[in-house]
Amino acid sequence: MFDILRDYGLILLIGQYPQGPLGGLAMTLILAAAALLLSFPLAVLVGIARTSPYRWVGWAAAAYANSIRGLPLLLLVFWAYFAVPMLTGGGVSATAMMLVALVVYESAYLGEIVRAGIVALPRGQQEAARTLGMGYWTTLRKVILPQALYNMIPSMLNQFVVVVKNTSLAYVIGVDELTNAAYQVNGQLLTRPFEVYALLAITYFIVCFSLSRGVEQVERRITAARRSRPA
Repeated sequence: MFDILRDYGLILLIGQYPQGPLGGLAMTLILAAAALLLSFPLAVLVGIARTSPYRWVGWAAAAYANSIRGLPLLLLVFWAYFAVPMLTGGGVSATAMMLVALVVYESAYLGEIVRAGIVALPRGQQEAARTLGMGYWTTLRKVILPQALYNMIPSMLNQFVVVVKNTSLAYVIGVDELTNAAYQVNGQLLTRPFEVYALLAITYFIVCFSLSRGVEQVERRITAARRSRPA
């Protein structure tokens, strides 16, 4: 296994870069971070819509969130692979198609996290804002969302760990991320699949475990900040 890491470690880490496109673990992390950042605004809209006082808006948002969450991500990847080129007229990279699938998928899950954060706030927060003469949108923007989003930071960071693992499905459409890089290495060695994929599993474990520990540190700091606030 160590000789595989020595000979093919750079391919697993950054793909063919700089002689070719960036790939490997670097592409996995970039794809996951981009998916989370791009899906966040959509998730906020979904979360707000789920708690909207207008019933039809809540129903539409619930239908979207529940429908997407009820589908396998792999199915969305295939849909994006065939639908995005049709809608754009072609010329779309596999990475962009995977990003579309991840954004759609994660916006539904993060939307539920946003909804839970809004619902978890004491109702007195909204009532106090209304007493001061704030309207619905002003209350949401200045009182509800800042607190809800702050409380949801650990959950959103945990979702990043999930996205990192979900990017492994990108290899089915040819995105040169970590799993695809391992597949290429295995194709060159042919006789050592167990070692190659064991190395892949260890890499995912180290990355996800490290991210999870970082999330725990953030959660402790947020908890300490809450306790230090005056009652």
